[in-house]
Amino acid sequence: MKQAYTSFEEVVKDVHDNATLLVGGFGLCGIPENSIKALADKGVKGLTIVSNNCGVDDYGLGLLLQNKQIDKIIASYVGENKEFERQVLNGELEVELVPQGTLAERLRAGGAGIPAFYTPAGVGTKVAEGKEVRSFHGREYLLEKAIVGDFSFVRAHTGDNFGNLRYRKTARNFNPLIAAAGTITIAEVEHIVAPGEISADQVHTPSIYINRVIQGDQENRIERRTVKEVT
Repeated sequence: MKQAYTSFEEVVKDVHDNATLLVGGFGLCGIPENSIKALADKGVKGLTIVSNNCGVDDYGLGLLLQNKQIDKIIASYVGENKEFERQVLNGELEVELVPQGTLAERLRAGGAGIPAFYTPAGVGTKVAEGKEVRSFHGREYLLEKAIVGDFSFVRAHTGDNFGNLRYRKTARNFNPLIAAAGTITIAEVEHIVAPGEISADQVHTPSIYINRVIQGDQENRIERRTVKEVT
């Protein structure tokens, strides 16, 4: 059984300077918000972040940007983060933009122990610069390398004491891929239950990928709220 941590400060204690950190979520949906806050408070520097995007100015990974804790981000979408834009334009932040499907497959490959794969996405664009190109059946493909992180932060709806996880609806997004691709994976969950309470058919991430589990209350902020006026 995995130790259920009670302190977010404790659960991130060994995340070190210059670590590569994989972070689940899509926009603000399904992000491990409390783990990120704890890392912001810890003050580690020189991080390489791999995530679909980098939060907003004052929330999620945007907190690490504000603190100048990130040196490089590998992402598929930069969002509407003004601090992100400012740091990129001033040469303070290195950015590697990756097609979203390619990013997902690089993470999946990393978790599966596959070192690299070929994909047609990005052929003939800046994405292809410096990469091997091969032709298969008359079509060109790029060689893309897998991604493995020193640490992974993921968010799940339910976890048990073995570390099995169940995600809820669209909050599942990148989380299962990132959980498998981390050397040490930290799971922030909304509810911890006893082993067996998650049906085997509902386990989205098996416990073998999880090293630490912690329960936390989430704000669940919405990135852009759109409402309809009622007349």
